[in-house]
Amino acid sequence: MAGGGNFIARVVSYVANELIVNGLANSHAFQRFAVRTSKKIENISKMAAENKERVAQQMEEISKNMDSFKKQ
Repeated sequence: MAGGGNFIARVVSYVANELIVNGLANSHAFQRFAVRTSKKIENISKMAAENKERVAQQMEEISKNMDSFKKQ
């Protein structure tokens, strides 16, 4: 009997998932939200990569300055 309940739960879950996915796929508001969110995440990732590069360059300069300071 437990197996039958599991099957019904899976069917209900599948149907609900299909309704939700189709509803969101056809929603212009959700599509705008998804595009805006994607662009914001893309911009944040780009800024993070630029900042990472900038910090790496600064650390390299500090390291060079420390080496030259030690040699004096």
